[in-house]
Amino acid sequence: MFVDVDFAQEKKYNQNAYGDYFASKRFPETGRLIAVLSDGLGSGIKANILASMTATMLLRFIEEEVDIKKACEIVMNSLPVCQVRKISYSTFSAMHCKEDGKVKIVEEGNPQFIWISDGKVMEPECTVVDSVNFPNRHMHLYNIKLKEGDRLIFCSDGVTQAALGSRNLKLGLRREGLIKIILDELQEDPEISSRDLSKTIVRQAILTEPDRKPKDDVSCFCVYFRQPRNSIIFTGPPYHQNKDNYYANLFKSFKGKKAICGGTTASLISRELNIPIKVDMSLNIGKLPAVSYMEGIDLVTEGILTLTKVLDDLEKGIIAEDAAGKLIDFMLDSDCITFMVGAKINQAHYDPNMPIEIEIRKNIIKKIEQVLTTKYMKKVVIKYM
Repeated sequence: MFVDVDFAQEKKYNQNAYGDYFASKRFPETGRLIAVLSDGLGSGIKANILASMTATMLLRFIEEEVDIKKACEIVMNSLPVCQVRKISYSTFSAMHCKEDGKVKIVEEGNPQFIWISDGKVMEPECTVVDSVNFPNRHMHLYNIKLKEGDRLIFCSDGVTQAALGSRNLKLGLRREGLIKIILDELQEDPEISSRDLSKTIVRQAILTEPDRKPKDDVSCFCVYFRQPRNSIIFTGPPYHQNKDNYYANLFKSFKGKKAICGGTTASLISRELNIPIKVDMSLNIGKLPAVSYMEGIDLVTEGILTLTKVLDDLEKGIIAEDAAGKLIDFMLDSDCITFMVGAKINQAHYDPNMPIEIEIRKNIIKKIEQVLTTKYMKKVVIKYM
């Protein structure tokens, strides 16, 4: 099974910094995944510092295989209390998940997570742990087992308290309102990704505000336990030309979504598999060459220029309306991404008139792999040919 996890958030209206902080890390070799959402007291820069400090501490503790309960106890007992408001400087939800479905969750101060299984809201038992330093601070510990199709939804109180005090929702959206949003969305799209579900929850929470402006930081992360979505990206011709047909058929037989990056690579596939290439000039947006279409292939783009911009946009967290944006969407809608990287040198990329930021294909793919695995929680395999 694959643990699909993703996150969305919006800042409080008129603030320049997020007061909530999300951190996560995947360990492919052991099948572990850690995710933490922290809500800093108040909003803006101060809240951001408090939340990021809390989430980073928890992530580091759990990463070093300190038991999640012990790690959260340390943090809970260490966090100071605001002398004015008499509440914690930050609250948190921490999750440790394995690919066999075993999940440990610890919450302190954040809204209770929602567990959806077979279209129903589950009510798991929890253990309450009291702080040894602060009598009003309590930690809730859950041990649950997910099965295929199950989902977990975590959020900050900016979601459940959206529209608080308004005419229609005097007590805010609350847990009941959030559950309705989730169930309605799952009924409409049972296979919706964690990425899209978290975005929908944040958007719908903000839409409940009478003026459509968030009165607090609104954050949500979702988990979806399911079969992995596989994809493959073929870029660059193989080093040995006599193996073109072998690699073309290997690409064709892949079970999952397929993309090609590079005109030479597309021509190779077209020649070996007898598939014509059609260019769509209507999508020739920006400085990048237009995308193309081939029967049986989900996406065809230009090579080095597009991959270079993909790397830059992934690092910045943006998705542009161009070929690079389409390739980023292709990657982010996948869980396990395989790169078939040809080792044949393209002399065009050694032209001294080409921009200096254009690197050899291998280096660009390696950097894309690092960003996809560390920032976007994807599994990436690179196969050189």
